Amino acid sequence: MATDVISFSPPRGMRDFYPEDMVLRNAVFDAWSAAARQSGFDEYDACVVESLALLKRKSGEEITDQIYHFKDKSGRELALRPEMTPTLARMIVAKQGSLTMPLKWFTIAQCFRYERTTRGRKREHYQLNLDVIGESSVSAEAEVIATAAGAMSRLGLTGKHYQIRFSSRALLSELLLKLGIEAAHHAATFLALDKRGKITDEAIKTLLENEGVSPEAIPTIFALLEVETLEQARDMLGAETPAYQDVLAFLETLDAYGIADLMSFDISVIRGLSYYTGIVFEAFDTSEGLRAIFGGGRYDNLLGDIGGAATTGVGLGFGDVVIAELLEALGLAPATGDHAPDIAIGFMQDAQQLTAVRIATALRASGKGAHLALHAEKPKAFFKRVGKGTAPQAIYLGPDDTENGTARIKTLADRTEETVSIEELLQA
Repeated sequence: MATDVISFSPPRGMRDFYPEDMVLRNAVFDAWSAAARQSGFDEYDACVVESLALLKRKSGEEITDQIYHFKDKSGRELALRPEMTPTLARMIVAKQGSLTMPLKWFTIAQCFRYERTTRGRKREHYQLNLDVIGESSVSAEAEVIATAAGAMSRLGLTGKHYQIRFSSRALLSELLLKLGIEAAHHAATFLALDKRGKITDEAIKTLLENEGVSPEAIPTIFALLEVETLEQARDMLGAETPAYQDVLAFLETLDAYGIADLMSFDISVIRGLSYYTGIVFEAFDTSEGLRAIFGGGRYDNLLGDIGGAATTGVGLGFGDVVIAELLEALGLAPATGDHAPDIAIGFMQDAQQLTAVRIATALRASGKGAHLALHAEKPKAFFKRVGKGTAPQAIYLGPDDTENGTARIKTLADRTEETVSIEELLQA
C-alpha cells in the first residue's frame, strides 16, 4: 500500500520562523507596537477565520478566487481572513452604538491570500493595521502616516530609504466628472487604471468599455495619468475644489508633523481595493526594487456597506514581508545576538546544579536574562556552545568555585574575567 511522502517544507507561500528568524520578526513587531502606542492607538485582535458572506459583501463574488475558503462541519461558509479591514468593520458595527468616536485602533494580524507568490508577496503574512474611525478631516490620514513613519524611524529608516506617494480618489472623481465620465463608472475606472502596468492598455480599454465608458472618453482617461502635479490637476478642474483643498490641508498637516518631505503627489496611486473614497497612499523604497512597504487611504462607506451606520474611516496596512526584505538589503536587520540573555550559566557536576539554579533565579528576579544549562558539561563543551551568540557573559561553576563561595564572570568577546562571591550573586 503506497503512502504519501511527507514534505518537511511549509505549504507553498507559507513560512516557518526558526528562532534566528524571530529576531527580525520581533524587531519589526516591536517597532510597530511601540509607534502605534506612542501615537495613542488602542490594540485589538480578532479571530483569523471570518464569514465568507462578509468578505463577499465587501469585495464581491470574485473574492473566492483569491482566498482560502471552506465549509465547516455544519456547512457554514468560512474563510481565512485575507485582510483585516472587513473584520474591523464588523467588530465596530457590532458595538457601534456604545463606542465613542473617533476610534484609533491597531492590530498586528496574520492574513492569508491565495495568489501567485513573488518577491515581497507570500500567501500568508503579518500586517500592522492602523485605523481611525469616525474622523472626517484629513488629520486622520496624516495621523496614520505619521505613525507608520515613526515605526520606520524605529527600524532605522529615513527619507533617504523610502518615499510615500499619494493621490486622492475624490480628486480623480472630480476630474472624471469634469471630463464627462459619469459617477456610476468611477469605481470601475479606478480598478481598471490600477491594473495599468499589470495588463496591457488594450485590456484596460476593454474593461472600461465593458463598464459602459464610451470609447471616445477612454484616451482622455489615460491622459489623466500624465498629470504630474497638483497644480496641473487644479488647472484641469478650473478651481480649487473641495477634494483639492483637502489635499492641501493634508500636506499642511504633514508639514506640521515634520514629514512633508516624505510625500510626493502621484496621480497613478489608486489602490486596488474598491472601498477607498478619498486620499490614498503607498510607500516605496527609494531604489524601487520592492513592492509597496505600506499603503492605505480613506474609506467612508465601508461600515454602511456591511449594514452599519455610515461612518468615516481611514486605514493603513504595513506588511512584514517587504519591510524584512528591505532591512536585510540595507544591512539594518538586527543580529541574532542582539536579543540574547545577559549571561549564560553552566556547571561541571551535578553537585553544582542547584547553586547554578539559584544564581539564575536570583539574576532573573533582578531583571537580567539568564540562560541556564540543564545538565552538567565539561568546560570546553559549555563555552563552545554558549560562545555562538548565546550570551555576552558566562559563569561556569566547578567544585572549587562552590567550595570557595566564588564565581567567575567571563566576558566571552575578550575572555576577561571578574571574580565575585556567590552570595553577592544570590543577593542580586
